[in-house]
Amino acid sequence: MNWELFFKALEKIGSRYFLVALTAFVIFYIVFKQKWFHQKIQQKFPKTKDYLREFGYSLTTMIIFSLIIVLLNSPAIGPHTTRYKDISDWGWLYYFSAFPIMFFMHDAYFYGMHRLMHHPSVFKYIHLVHHQSTNPSPWAAYAFHPLEAIIEQGIVVIFYFTIPIHITHLAIFFLFSIIYNVYGHLGYELYPKGFNKTIIGRWINTSVNHNQHHQYFKGNYGLYTLIWDRIFGTVRPDYDQQFESVTNRK
Repeated sequence: MNWELFFKALEKIGSRYFLVALTAFVIFYIVFKQKWFHQKIQQKFPKTKDYLREFGYSLTTMIIFSLIIVLLNSPAIGPHTTRYKDISDWGWLYYFSAFPIMFFMHDAYFYGMHRLMHHPSVFKYIHLVHHQSTNPSPWAAYAFHPLEAIIEQGIVVIFYFTIPIHITHLAIFFLFSIIYNVYGHLGYELYPKGFNKTIIGRWINTSVNHNQHHQYFKGNYGLYTLIWDRIFGTVRPDYDQQFESVTNRK
């Protein structure tokens, strides 16, 4: 066990989570809690026990994520991955092109495995922990059952064995990922009125969209986009109405 790599990975993963989730929590749940209450999707707040549960499971998730990173970089597995250290090996054009590729791969992977975890035969054993947050807060971003944490980190395994991954690709990509993940669990809508019906906005996942998924358990399975939900017909029929209702509040 490479403990130095483990703690380094845990530090990076944990610092991203705490920086983004804590900032969002302080702004929306403490400082501007009353001033911006009209933007709160569900007009109530979780209880302290909910925050503690979300936080506790998130800690477990970060430990599991770090262990998988150690495993992928172990002497037995590391040499067989597509990870590289010198940007010149693939050039700057590929370096920047990799980010939209990773975005598309993660978005597709998440939708598929998310729908699978909602199958009745596995839901209560794996995904129910995350759905205990029926009115999620920023701390719910990583609140997974240990088995789900392994599945969630599966995208990193795919990255490591499919496309060339520079040492900084994951750090930058997953900083973006946790920011959007926290926004999805924020409990507040930040996009403006009418965004859901714009040419771009109808394909983008919103906090309202994912909040509905937590509240009702069915439909709205996407992560960053609604592409797969729209292709497979899993956008909730009341999504647009709910988005308009929230963004029309004064």
